[in-house]
Formats: sequence, C-alpha cells, structure tokens
Amino acid sequence: MPQSPLTHSVLLSITLLAFALPASAQIAELNINETKPQITKIVQQISAQRIDSYVRKLVSFHTRHTMSETQSDTVGIGAARRWIKAELERCGAGQLDVQFDSYVEAGGRRISKPTEIVNVVATLKGKTDPGRYYVVSGHYDSRATDVMDATSFAPGANDDASGTAAVMEMACVMAQHRFDASIVFMAVAAEEQGLYGATHWAKQAREKNLNIAGMFTNDIIGSSRSEHGEIDNKSVRLFAEGIPAVKELPDATRNLIATGGESDSISRQLARHVKETGERYVPGFTVNIIHRRDRYLRGGDHIPFLEQGYAALRFTEPNEDFHHQHQNVRVENGVQLGDLPEFVDTDYTANVARVNAAALASLALAPAAPAQVQMKTSQLENDTSMRWDANTEADLAGYRIVWRDTTSSVWQGGVMVGNVLSYTVKGKSKDNYFFGVQAVDKDGNISVASYPMPEKK
Repeated sequence: MPQSPLTHSVLLSITLLAFALPASAQIAELNINETKPQITKIVQQISAQRIDSYVRKLVSFHTRHTMSETQSDTVGIGAARRWIKAELERCGAGQLDVQFDSYVEAGGRRISKPTEIVNVVATLKGKTDPGRYYVVSGHYDSRATDVMDATSFAPGANDDASGTAAVMEMACVMAQHRFDASIVFMAVAAEEQGLYGATHWAKQAREKNLNIAGMFTNDIIGSSRSEHGEIDNKSVRLFAEGIPAVKELPDATRNLIATGGESDSISRQLARHVKETGERYVPGFTVNIIHRRDRYLRGGDHIPFLEQGYAALRFTEPNEDFHHQHQNVRVENGVQLGDLPEFVDTDYTANVARVNAAALASLALAPAAPAQVQMKTSQLENDTSMRWDANTEADLAGYRIVWRDTTSSVWQGGVMVGNVLSYTVKGKSKDNYFFGVQAVDKDGNISVASYPMPEKK
C-alpha cells in the first residue's frame, strides 16, 4: 500500500531522530515503555486462590496477638510464625534465606510483660547488586477490641492476614526468578502493640548501614467494600510522605523546601515509580498516591523505615470497613462484627499483590537511582542544565531526564540523553518545571528518578 506524504514525513522524522541519538539512547527509548516478559510472568503467576488459603490458615490460629500462646502448634502467635517460616522455606526451594529475627521487648504501654518479638524474614539475594535492598512487609499479629486481650478469638483476616498472605505469595513466586538487587520479604510482629517488629528491623538496618532503596508495607489490603456497601475493586491507596516531620531538618530537606520540592522526597519519587509500573502491568487498576504519611489516628510498619531515613510507602484498600477491624467477633443489632475471612476479597488482594510484585521486580531489575544529581544555577537562562555521578552497573545504557509541571504529581515528559554525566534540556526552564534523572539499563529497566539539588558553589 503506498504511503501518504504525511506518513512518509513522520517515518523520515523518526528515522532522523534515531540516527541523531546515541546508540544507548536508541536502545533504551525503544524499550523503556514496553512490558518486560519476566515481570509479566511474575504478575500472571500471582494466585488469588493461594492468597485465600494463606489468609484462612492464619485465621485458624485463633489469635496471633503478640502476647499470645507460643508453645502450641495450633494456637497463638508462636504456631503462626513457625508455619510462615516453614511455608516460605518450602516454596523458596533453597532460593530464599528464611530466618527468624527476634529480640525481647521488656515492656511498654501495650506490652505488659517481657515478650519475644519475632519477625519472619525471607531474603532473595540479588545477583549483581546484592547490597541494594527492597523490602516488602505485612504484619502477622492480630488483635481483638481490647489491644491487651491475648486470648480471645482475633482472626485478623484483613488486618493483616491479607498483607501477610500477599507478601508470602510474592516471595514464593519471585523466588523462581533472578534479580540484580536483593528483595526482602517480611512478616513482622507486634504492629498492633506499637510497630515493635518493624522498628527493631529498621533500626538494625540503619546501624548496619544497609542500602534500603525502597520499602513497602501492605496493611489492610483485603476488602473492596466500605462499611456503607460501596465497592471499589479497581484501586488501592498508596500513602507517601513528603517532608518528614522532624525537629531539625537535614540539609537535603532544606534544599527540597527551598526549591519547592516538597513533593519530591525520596518516598514520593518511589511512589511515582510504583504507580507507573503497577498500572502498566495491572491494566484497569489504579494506584492512588495519597500525599500523607498515613491515615489520621493510624500508623503502619513503613513509619519506622521513614524514621530511619529510608523511602517507605503504605498500601491500603480504598474504603475501610471498621466493623471488621479491631473488633471482637460477635453479632450486634443484626450486624456481624469482627475481622473474618468471609469479608476478604482475595481477588482484590491479588491485584494489590500484583502491583507490589511488578514494582518490586522493576526496581530490583533496574539500575540504582543516579547519585549526586545537581541543577546548574550559576547563570540566568531559560534552559535547564544538570549533572550527576556515574552509575557503576555493567549493563548501563544511559540516563533519562523526566519533567512535570509544578502543579502535577506525576512525570509528564522525558527524554533519553545517552550515557553522559551532564545534559541541558533546551527550552524548558528550571523555574517552570520539576525535573528528575533516571538510570536505564540495556534491557530498558529504569530506576526511580533522583531530584536535582542546586549545585554546590
């Protein structure tokens, strides 16, 4: 079929552009927006049926209260954690390093006696950059109405067997694949008593100077129905902190504020990547970034990671039903109360798990985010010039610059600039846009964006 003059012109322009770009830029531009077969396979392997079986097994322990029975094989938190560990060892087939991470909490506002707090931690070691970690968690403890009640039936199906089951399913599926960076799958304890398990692990990570490049917690991801009967099974909330609420601001945070980058914290950059990746691999499902640390009066296991200076996010269903959270199981005025498995929509939970898995795989396959990105500010100009330090990955293809309007929460444009360490974006003023720099490998895997700070004089 003969080409129209317009079609021929467009093809010619594309061809000329391809020849004008460096070879590395051509490779990455062709691949960055394509779905990757490995990630697609991981997403397809996530099973709602297995997630349902994990939720029901966790509920079967009667209570998983932090101070509940530890010697029984069928009741209490001890039996639950031993089952989680055994299941991860079984499905990990030698690829997951599964360990108990424990310490004794002497006591506190919600801990009435010295209590062993035990996290179940499964690590999938990266092959080329094992020292860069991505962490995903759910908390396996549960509670009744009275947070100190360690014996009553506390099924905790949605809060948070749903998150724990999603993390277990991701671990079992992703153990069959290999990644550049390491992924840590955690079932953490004592969330309901005060985030003790996550706090212990996050503090240890900081003391060891671990490079935690991103952390997700999945807490209350099991229901698509609100207490008013509204159904939303097509979206999830992703809570992402901006400027941290600390007494003394570090220099990096001061620079964010000074340049109007309150929405360009490391957690917000991570959230943008999760949204873009998750929505690409789970079509029809929306990741709604909530510009807050967490909900009012509530908190989750991402917070200890934020407090240690790591990028951390929380996944939570769009509309919570408080009849099925922190409630003794009972019927009152004809209404069933309690966090029972019949109120968990595991098809919905599986989609949240798929978003998590796609984002984790994308991050762990991609290069690290560029370091020391600086905006050149030595002269007045209507262009935007940036520079950055070189990445060390052997398969690095180059870098990509992205931008968005100052009123937009997501990236709106981008261009591959090749394997260079500085670049000037012509015709786009740093005064009018927010910019970021991403690293891209030869397979088109792309990093989180790094926000440029004003250059050091």
